[in-house]
Amino acid sequence: ILDQWFESEPLKATLATDAVIGAMASPHTPGSGYVLLHHVMGELEGRRGAWGYVAGGMGALSQAIARAAAAQGVHIFAEKAVCHVLLGRDGRAQGVALQDGTEVRSKLVLSNASPQITFLELTPQEQLPKDFVQRIRQVDTRSPVTKINVAVDQLPSFLAAPNARDGRPLPHHQCSIHLNCEGTHLLHQAFTEAAHGHPSSRPMIELCIPSALDPGLAPRGCHVVSLFTQYTPAVLAGGQPWDEQARNAYADTVFDCIEAYAPGFKASVIGRDILTPPDLERIFGLPGGNIFHGGMSLDQLYFARPAPSYSGYRSPIPSLYLCGSGAHPGGGVMGAAGRNAARVALEDFRRL
Repeated sequence: ILDQWFESEPLKATLATDAVIGAMASPHTPGSGYVLLHHVMGELEGRRGAWGYVAGGMGALSQAIARAAAAQGVHIFAEKAVCHVLLGRDGRAQGVALQDGTEVRSKLVLSNASPQITFLELTPQEQLPKDFVQRIRQVDTRSPVTKINVAVDQLPSFLAAPNARDGRPLPHHQCSIHLNCEGTHLLHQAFTEAAHGHPSSRPMIELCIPSALDPGLAPRGCHVVSLFTQYTPAVLAGGQPWDEQARNAYADTVFDCIEAYAPGFKASVIGRDILTPPDLERIFGLPGGNIFHGGMSLDQLYFARPAPSYSGYRSPIPSLYLCGSGAHPGGGVMGAAGRNAARVALEDFRRL
């Protein structure tokens, strides 16, 4: 698709990154064009295909949703892990049990956990059709993503566009900066290494500096840098663990790459947080570390997400709904799955 419309290799590679973001796929993988479409569909404040930073950081979005919900009388249980979904004698969902023994009763239950957690861990298996369980077990959740959060004491100064003398952010500091993306062949090479169990030796790096637009995220003169990198396999070759040595070795590779574009970057680092695919799974409940709760491949989209006959947010358990990234239309901070699921749940609620 890119070859059909564009001639410039750097431009094609820049667009191709959105065709593989979060996907264990190469730009040459059939179906990757949809992932590109998924990342440019929709609009932000009237601008088609645009993305934006959340003022105050991503946590501020959760807080805004919480405030809106509380204003409608919602009770929020924070730091309370769910143990399992409560079922009545008729097999309908009747609420959830928390790990501390508390039972929260409800006529409807909506889960924005992944399909794997919702149906394989929180729901009694004997209440689910065997073919449905098999389908959920077979969902491709491979992830290539290692996220690195960095604190720096000065803005990166790139050879291609050096910083101003006053140290103020320039326009490119306020955008997504793609490194190691001069050609689609580099993306394919990085993917090939990970497909064989090895972290990319020249990773695809998407570098963002949200503090360039939102100074409150960092102390004066300092910045936070968000590195979305791939490809890193969830399981390393030879069964090697993602231990501290492996994490730091990969992060060092990423930082060496950035240093080549922006000399002095490594010296500016005052802290870093490395989240490999196993870390993303353990901390955030993302199966395989997959940010979309499952690959955005053509066989796992539309009527097949998360499983054929169950793409309409309802599940085999009456009154239990799936409203997260594992439901249609998939991942991304857009709220589409949640809004659609809420409409379906409200429709059923009026019948109860």
